[in-house]
Amino acid sequence: MADSRLSIAGIAPAIGLAIIFIGAIAAPMLAPYSPITMDIAHTFAPPSSQHWLGTDQLGRDVLSRVMWGGRVSLGIAAVAVALAAITGGLAGMMAGYRGGVVDAIIMRLAEIQFSLPAIILALVLAGAIGPGVVNLVAVLTLANWARFARVIRSEAVAVRTRDFVLVSRLAGASQWRVIMRHILPNVRSTFIVLATLDIGLIVILEATLSFLGLGVQPPMPSWGSMIADGRSFLDRGWWIVGAPGIVLMLTVLCSNLCGDRLRDKLNPSMAGRW
Repeated sequence: MADSRLSIAGIAPAIGLAIIFIGAIAAPMLAPYSPITMDIAHTFAPPSSQHWLGTDQLGRDVLSRVMWGGRVSLGIAAVAVALAAITGGLAGMMAGYRGGVVDAIIMRLAEIQFSLPAIILALVLAGAIGPGVVNLVAVLTLANWARFARVIRSEAVAVRTRDFVLVSRLAGASQWRVIMRHILPNVRSTFIVLATLDIGLIVILEATLSFLGLGVQPPMPSWGSMIADGRSFLDRGWWIVGAPGIVLMLTVLCSNLCGDRLRDKLNPSMAGRW
């Protein structure tokens, strides 16, 4: 009985995250209404059979906006995590494998970034280059690459002294071939765990920037901008803020639980280092 409970507890976050992603990806087919079409005659309509999550101050269907907002928020998060993983991972593998001056330069750059909290750095960068989807992806990538670089670098340092790497180097393999054929396969599980854990962090950062008007711009919905739009109407329509807020919370919670589960399965030795 205990094992079945543990297995259910382990798979439930993955199922929840999959449902949220499927709802976001399939928003054009599943959303009952347009996310931007206004209906002034039905503003602040409470949840009902016609509008499952009610309508907002402009009569827009909240469920449709949550689904389309997830498509935007999760899409931005997925691209930003992928770019941060690629840039930070390559930098970390290069630093760990090469060592010396290359390692020192990359790690000093990472330490400079770590001196500022991610949210502060994201706010500064977003304010400097302006709002927009492309700019937002760039900001989130720049604010997060160092985390991948630091963790992957520590893994690469441990792998570079192993026999198969030394043999490959003695055989005349180029450093790029050694990194891609030997270092990368041995840090792949760490990549997967970090990326899963980072989904929640990036979603929160994106929502924060959109909430402050530095992210996705109207009429395109995102969870952060939906919460910002509805905060003045809590007394008339709590669901305007409640629906995107709950989905945002569940996304972060499920991604963190999935990341913890993957870490314990794929790389338990890293549990105390993140």
